[in-house]
Amino acid sequence: MVGACMYTEEQLNRIPYFADLLKDKNISNILDSLTGTILRPYIIGYIRYLISNEIPFTLGEVDLDNFKFINDTYGHKVGDGVLQGVSADLMRYLADYGLVGRIGGDEFLIINRRDIEYADKKKFYLEMYANYNVLRKNISLGVCDPFITGTVGSATYPNDATTYDELFHLVDKTLYRGKTKGRNCYIIYLEEKHKDIQIQELKSHGLYTTLHNLALEFDTDFDIHKKLQKMFPVLKEDMRITDFFYITEEDVVHDVLGNLPATHVGDISALMKDDIFTTNTIDTIRAICPDFSSFLEAHEYESVLILNVGIGDEKIGYLMCAEPRSLRIWQQDERAIVFSVARMLAGFMKGTHQKL
Repeated sequence: MVGACMYTEEQLNRIPYFADLLKDKNISNILDSLTGTILRPYIIGYIRYLISNEIPFTLGEVDLDNFKFINDTYGHKVGDGVLQGVSADLMRYLADYGLVGRIGGDEFLIINRRDIEYADKKKFYLEMYANYNVLRKNISLGVCDPFITGTVGSATYPNDATTYDELFHLVDKTLYRGKTKGRNCYIIYLEEKHKDIQIQELKSHGLYTTLHNLALEFDTDFDIHKKLQKMFPVLKEDMRITDFFYITEEDVVHDVLGNLPATHVGDISALMKDDIFTTNTIDTIRAICPDFSSFLEAHEYESVLILNVGIGDEKIGYLMCAEPRSLRIWQQDERAIVFSVARMLAGFMKGTHQKL
């Protein structure tokens, strides 16, 4: 099991704000006992200190994806191990130019005093997500090795905001934007892109709105292939998917937009023991379905979400979302959306005797 990595008095005494705190407080009162990061009141106090002293910094809020699922599936001991592993990696990654604080459950604040300009911030977050540095990686916990991703919202003082409240509003806004894009991403505030986004609008654009928009597009055409083509923009906008396919009863893969030639894969049915299959590595497919995995490898697909189109035991075909060069984890809402599309198709095809 991963152990906590704690900030030390020596590290914190280099920072005037914490050096003053440590004159009257024991370091154990400043640090989160589980993760060793700065407790919420003191990381917030440090942010206010930086602003009051006009010291530039970039603030990021990290929200771990699927953390409730990890807790519910593997237990709180594993959940604690994930929090310890991620926080240790964050502290290591920020090293001598930043700090990490835990503000609640699976949420962390990262303060980066080095990277203020957009290009530097982008490089910082790219590297945080790449090469198994912090996010998009497995954490080895003995009993299991959960794959961990996170969503980050970020803004900079004073480039983007000049007050504490304004800064946190922009960070919240970009974090929600990242969640609506499918999570597992970072959003850096840019005024021209994000100033008019309202958090309430992001929150209200939920599952019902997506399903309603899909149903409207579904009803606009009688031909089943055209229905899929018209629904794709809704799926792309709401789920941020790259490619969408339907697979016939004969195991022929068709690109909904027609950009790729139809390909017979032959063995996908061996994979579909349930209504749904998801993975973010084709290594899990290769031994079971070599033909299908060859198709995925040829087009550099890493993450797939596949739904059975049928009712009961009846097999009509499959729908597939596929992401190239991505370690995407498919969220519950995303699974529900594609499941609803598959059921709409199954009902329509049964009534009209059309085939995929």
